[in-house]
Amino acid sequence: MTAAFSDLFASFFDGVPGWQATILLVGISLGIAVALEIVVLRGLLRYTSRTKTRYDHILVEELRLPIVVTAALTGVYLLTQVPSVTETVLVTPDQLETFFGKPSLSVIIVAWAFASNRIVNRFVEEVKDKGSRFDFAPVFSNVWTLVVVGGTGAVLLSLWEYSISPLLGAAGVAGIAVGFAAKDTVANFFGGIALYFDDTYKLGDYIELDSGEAGTVVSVGIRSTTLMMRDEVLVTVPNSVLNAAKVINQSAPKRRKRLKVPIGVAYGTDIDAFEELVLEIADEESLVLDSPKPRMRFRAFGDSALEYELLCWVASPTRAAKATHKLNRAMYKALTEANIDIPFPQREIHVAKGDVVTEWTEPTAERTAPAQSATGDANDSPSDRQT
Repeated sequence: MTAAFSDLFASFFDGVPGWQATILLVGISLGIAVALEIVVLRGLLRYTSRTKTRYDHILVEELRLPIVVTAALTGVYLLTQVPSVTETVLVTPDQLETFFGKPSLSVIIVAWAFASNRIVNRFVEEVKDKGSRFDFAPVFSNVWTLVVVGGTGAVLLSLWEYSISPLLGAAGVAGIAVGFAAKDTVANFFGGIALYFDDTYKLGDYIELDSGEAGTVVSVGIRSTTLMMRDEVLVTVPNSVLNAAKVINQSAPKRRKRLKVPIGVAYGTDIDAFEELVLEIADEESLVLDSPKPRMRFRAFGDSALEYELLCWVASPTRAAKATHKLNRAMYKALTEANIDIPFPQREIHVAKGDVVTEWTEPTAERTAPAQSATGDANDSPSDRQT
């Protein structure tokens, strides 16, 4: 296609003297560049400056230079393709290509590469302060800059007919060396990118790791994520660890958290009155949300108790521990006042003098641990004996 275009373009200037073709091409290209600058681009800039978003204004502003440069230098490059020009000048066609054709193309390539890099960097500047969703935007800006610089260098070397195969080989060896030397840093970098795309968490979320650590996300960096624990200490976790671990985001999709508060009552308890009493306690607690409403669930017939759970919601995961504490206190006081028994393990152990246990009884309310035996000594004081 390029050869066909060159032949068509050359045939257009058949019979035209070289100096006329030069004036015509340079004049047309400069005229187009001036018209684009004064009429089109300035008008677009005035229009985009009045729009609600700045992205279109940034796009037009940064593309202004490469468009004008391309229009102005296109005529210079095309001069090297016109036979009437190449045959009348004092230098050879190869020299004309070297001193005019390739430099003009190089300037055009650099202008477009510079503009594309500027566009991405300015877009990043616009979005990086618009929420934690764009915390990794500067990372992509840096990566894009490296890609543009490397791609532009490769295109320019290819244009000037330099072989890039040795450079690619050297870059491969260097990449392997860097990968082994900084494998943890590279793993953290790509782990952070994976966390960003997965949208695992954002600033302010309360997350829990499979190791048991839990805290609020206060910083998301290229290498690591920082958590603020409940005791107000900062814990820095590498992104590669977070990417490989099971992360429970207790703030997503909503910040509220459901509590499951277990409680057991003795057999024979009026369960209707018991459930009503506990629900009244939950309704009166300020940390418990009114909607969804608290409710009781009879889970199982335990060994020594009717096992219940109080299900209710709090506004955020950080309030769960405090709400559980206040509910447990309130339920204990209310059940005590209402003479509702809360079973607990009880054991009776009788210790005789010597090394022989003369008597022991089964636990009266077994819930957790098996019965234990104990031995005493003849010199044990009465205060050391358990009855």
